[in-house]
Amino acid sequence: MAGSVSGPVGSVVTLWRYPVKSMLGEGLNASTVSERGLRGDRAYALVDSADGKIASAKNPRKWPRVFEFRAALVADADPGDSLPAVRITLPNGDLVTSEQADHDERLSRALDRAVTLQAGGRGDHQPGAGSARHPPVGTAEEYWPDMDGLDYRDTVTDFDLPQDTFFDCATVHVLTTATLGRLRELSPRGRFEVRRFRPNIVVETSDRASGFAEDAWIGHTIRIGDQLRLSITGPCPRCVMTTLAQADLPKDSSILRTAAQHNSVNVGVYASVTHNGKIRRGDFIWLA
Repeated sequence: MAGSVSGPVGSVVTLWRYPVKSMLGEGLNASTVSERGLRGDRAYALVDSADGKIASAKNPRKWPRVFEFRAALVADADPGDSLPAVRITLPNGDLVTSEQADHDERLSRALDRAVTLQAGGRGDHQPGAGSARHPPVGTAEEYWPDMDGLDYRDTVTDFDLPQDTFFDCATVHVLTTATLGRLRELSPRGRFEVRRFRPNIVVETSDRASGFAEDAWIGHTIRIGDQLRLSITGPCPRCVMTTLAQADLPKDSSILRTAAQHNSVNVGVYASVTHNGKIRRGDFIWLA
């Protein structure tokens, strides 16, 4: 593969974490990465008080407004410290933090649905003071639009989350600029922006890379910085979330349709952490 011998396959151009599952997240300059992913990523979730399922924008019929909320940690924590509280910006601009006694009531009013904000996980994702911890329920819902190339059509299915996490699947998601460029070539009218795909690590690939570059990394390990090692475990299948409106991005079914027609619905890759470490914007990425 290009870059595997003569040089790096790319460099880290942006980093993202999403402290509350399915809400908009925050860009980072650097982060500690452990087997739990980027520190604070998907550390919190909303849980439906009626059925105990975890709120997910994968079912926009049930959660039509969740992409109007933005979450950020109130502070960064050093390894070993408890997880900081989370600050949520509501659609009307008001702020709610997990340290406020009435945060569940305020979030429920904003969503017009009774919810509880829960912190989950083990190890370095332990919540700090003011954020009640409950074990993740582990079940969410996904709506499958009526579209060729998907496993189901116009239906809602349940799916289980990995034990003790609020991730849909893997703890790290990697996306390359080559893939975004290829999608734009295939569907020039679509706005194929990073925000639609919610990666943790966006890699600016070398000039030699083209197409869905990261697909060729599956089964390999990538090295980032001095210590961090990620095992690329598989492709990232996309869902209706990529088509939803958020901020200035319009609703656009062609985003998912293009991925379905040209790359088996996959955009980006999943990874697991084989050696903890620090990641920074600008770090080179090497294929091991």
